Amino acid sequence: MFAKRLDYIDISGIRKMFEMAGGRDIINLALGEPDFPIPPESKEEIKRAIEEDFTHYTPNKGILELREELAKKFENRGIKTDPQQIIVTSGASEALFLAIMAFVDVKDEVLIPDPGFVSFNPMVRLAGGLPISVPLKEEDGFVIDLEEVKKRISKKTKMLIVNSPSNPTGAVFPKETIKGLAEICEDYNIMALSDEVYEDIIYEGKHYSVGQYTDNSIVVSAFSKTYAMTGLRLGYLKSTNEAVEEMLKVHQYIQASTCSLSQVAALAALKTKGFVEAMVKVFKKRREIAVDLLNKIDGVTCSLPKGAFYVFPNFSKFGRSSDLSMEFLKEAKVITTPGTAFGQYGEGFIRFSYATSENNISKGIERIRKYLYSVK
Repeated sequence: MFAKRLDYIDISGIRKMFEMAGGRDIINLALGEPDFPIPPESKEEIKRAIEEDFTHYTPNKGILELREELAKKFENRGIKTDPQQIIVTSGASEALFLAIMAFVDVKDEVLIPDPGFVSFNPMVRLAGGLPISVPLKEEDGFVIDLEEVKKRISKKTKMLIVNSPSNPTGAVFPKETIKGLAEICEDYNIMALSDEVYEDIIYEGKHYSVGQYTDNSIVVSAFSKTYAMTGLRLGYLKSTNEAVEEMLKVHQYIQASTCSLSQVAALAALKTKGFVEAMVKVFKKRREIAVDLLNKIDGVTCSLPKGAFYVFPNFSKFGRSSDLSMEFLKEAKVITTPGTAFGQYGEGFIRFSYATSENNISKGIERIRKYLYSVK
């Protein structure tokens, strides 16, 4: 009865843990959602838009004023952009899906960082493509290895997915790595799909985009993480005129246009001063607390992430990731995400989100420490 394309698809490991968040005295260190309100300027714009009945369809690509501001943002990052080269989408998830559906045919191969964001693999499968894992190693700081990428390229390779800053590892790829990936895409005529939703949440180093170095690229970002707008579901993509027109074909038949109220909220957010910087300052302190406490657990190693709001410690001495996450939930009352939710090379690791209070971080990790010492 059901389509065979779903045979390889399961419910996201993140969503599974998210659904377990109920119950008393549960600490959620799995949720990748900033615990901040949206900018006050965005709230005011939503109120104004409702009063003015701005609650109808917008242009397929999104309101022009928003795309103009996004084009300025891309220009400031060294990516030449015209507003017509941007589509505003329902979160970064839709943007990723548009790109994959527009470029990936049945049996095309897509190189995917592993561990990597949970949606990459299923989206490729839904398009009929074949996901090819490129391992990210702890000893390399989870930065993708250019030679590992080249080794996996075949005549069927159509796309390379890049994610920096990374979910789940928090790795930020250096300039030479990003340039190297762009050169690979040029040399082999591969399209780079660059997921940059954490581009503004960086603690050390600088963000570089594949889009700065090649037109063989689709750059995806969103307002969800940067402006704490997860529920407003607004993302965007940028590519060449030709690629955008092809992706627009998919967008207009599944979405038509994105929420008008979310778009005015996003436009206001782009014009705010200091909101992102203040949030990142808080995240940086939380990061240091989480890394310090995890490294104090005998047998656990946790590297310092340079971006996003996740740590990805190695718990392999204590057992399998999926088993440990369930134990932490049942016995320590702490929700985490097993590394295997992000790919086969995530085995042995557990993702912790520090997009929550310092108290939750400290209390949750202490519960896990006590549990491990009592049984392991």
